[in-house]
Amino acid sequence: MSRKRTYSGNEIDILFDARRCIHAERCVHGLRSVFDRDRRPWVDPDGASADEVMAVVGRCPTGALAAIRHDGADEERPDARVSVTISPDGPAYVRGDLRVGVPGEVDPRTEARIALCRCGHSAHKPFCDNAHVDAGFEGETLREMPERAVAEASEPAGATVEVRENGPVILRGSVRFEAADGTVGWITNPALCRCGRSQNKPFCDGSHKDGQFIAPGAG
Repeated sequence: MSRKRTYSGNEIDILFDARRCIHAERCVHGLRSVFDRDRRPWVDPDGASADEVMAVVGRCPTGALAAIRHDGADEERPDARVSVTISPDGPAYVRGDLRVGVPGEVDPRTEARIALCRCGHSAHKPFCDNAHVDAGFEGETLREMPERAVAEASEPAGATVEVRENGPVILRGSVRFEAADGTVGWITNPALCRCGRSQNKPFCDGSHKDGQFIAPGAG
């Protein structure tokens, strides 16, 4: 049974993929007239203007929400540069112009916002499904910027999200990170741990090679 729903309104349609929702609640706190978990259906596209809906949908960090305006105006534009925010003990939030390889799909998806699993337990890899909560995953934010990071990227560009079979996620491109001390740096083609066992989180250190981490890959 599909967990994707479309809620149609007079000015805008709202698309929701329940498998990618981890209850960040940016929507219900941002626009309760449209998003209300205590109401059935919980999404009312006519509860606010199309502009207001687009603004709040764009805050969803996982990409579980998307929207299509009937007038075709002001479609969501991804961030010009790709950035990664590491959630302590949680996923890696990635924003930007992304081409995401998904296991079982021939063509990569075009995405603007995704949450990547870091614990290794998600049933919807490479995306986070909140499995880190029950797994008791411990994965700090980025404590300090790696030496190979540079102070600034040369040109705005997107990234390809390459999911390695039984291995890491590689972000092919120049990607912005911010460390816990506030330092900002750009890293080219970073490999992010998704088995949950790296001693250099959020980056891969080869811990997946012991054969205990099994997960499909996609280009």
